[in-house]
Amino acid sequence: MPKIRFHKLAAIVVLIGFAAWMATGEFSSVGSVAANKAKAAEVEQGKAPDAGKPKTAEAEPKAPLPTVAVVTPPRKTYARAIRISGLTEADKRAVLATRVAGVIDRLPVKQGDRVKTGDLVLMLAAEEKISMVDNAKQLVAQRQAELDASLRLMKTGNLPKLQLDTARSNLTLAQSQLDTAQAELDRNEVKAPFDGVIDRVPVELGSSVMQGGEVATILKLDPVIARGEISERDLGYLKIGDKASVRLVSGQTVEGTVRYISRDASSATRTFRVEIAIPNADGSVPAGMTAEIQLSALPTDAVLLPRSVVTLGDKGDLGIRAVGKDNKVAFFPIDLVDDTPTGLVLGGIPADARIIVAGQELVKEGDEVKPVEADQATINKLIGEATAGTQ
Repeated sequence: MPKIRFHKLAAIVVLIGFAAWMATGEFSSVGSVAANKAKAAEVEQGKAPDAGKPKTAEAEPKAPLPTVAVVTPPRKTYARAIRISGLTEADKRAVLATRVAGVIDRLPVKQGDRVKTGDLVLMLAAEEKISMVDNAKQLVAQRQAELDASLRLMKTGNLPKLQLDTARSNLTLAQSQLDTAQAELDRNEVKAPFDGVIDRVPVELGSSVMQGGEVATILKLDPVIARGEISERDLGYLKIGDKASVRLVSGQTVEGTVRYISRDASSATRTFRVEIAIPNADGSVPAGMTAEIQLSALPTDAVLLPRSVVTLGDKGDLGIRAVGKDNKVAFFPIDLVDDTPTGLVLGGIPADARIIVAGQELVKEGDEVKPVEADQATINKLIGEATAGTQ
């Protein structure tokens, strides 16, 4: 009987332990671990149902095309403008000097006086030479009277031909002596070689000067010359007789004509000297003043665009970007015809080019874009901003 009770007690203990194990859930963990191990083994052996199947990537949406504003500007014929820096100078400039030494006896001019060709500027004291000229004149008069008397006697037959020849020879000799005396006297005089203005008189009346000493400077300022240098690139656009506008540093603007173009470039700068003749009858334009020279060369077909459209190409050259028929960006080098307050006048652009006026810096050659026609307000705004930036 006691033995039976022991077995009952053992059965109850086992039942209680099994119930406690079921409550912990360890049986499911074991199953899960086994299942996971089995699945891992199948993956390693390539037996898993999804093994070897590539994962499908989600389709990425296509990026929208960049939008640019374009314009097809009207084409006109513009006069090509070449702007260079220059300087005004006298048409002629002469430093007058004495041919002999002496004391200044006459000085009829002063600085600023206008003189004509042959006007006396200075004379050295020359009493002896004046006396020699007077004596030579008297001798010429005497020899002329002797020749006249000989001719009268010759007509009446009372004078041998030999004496007539002697009278003629004596007159010729006297005339030669007068010419020599007059030339010596003229060496004491300094006269104006051309019409002009006396710019400088470094001597005073009564002072002594050496032979070759400077006594005055004379300038010819009508016309006055504006001189500058043009590049070898612009040389072919210019010719003698072309009109030019010269703006002086004082603000005065005068008109002139191209009178000289050098055919020999400067070895240092590879530029060519050009001279503009400016009428200056009143002498209002002085020599030596800084000037900006604008040359009006041969006209060319071009368009007017805002300065902001100009950009750099892949090779570093200036140009514009445009949109072709295939809506792809192309680059065109430009020929700068003129730079005006309202914009740039550009040549070298195809007639049907749709020029990008906004967004050109965000695209490059070969890019496909979405072109939108720019309205006039946008263009005016761009021109206005460019104009304000130059003021």
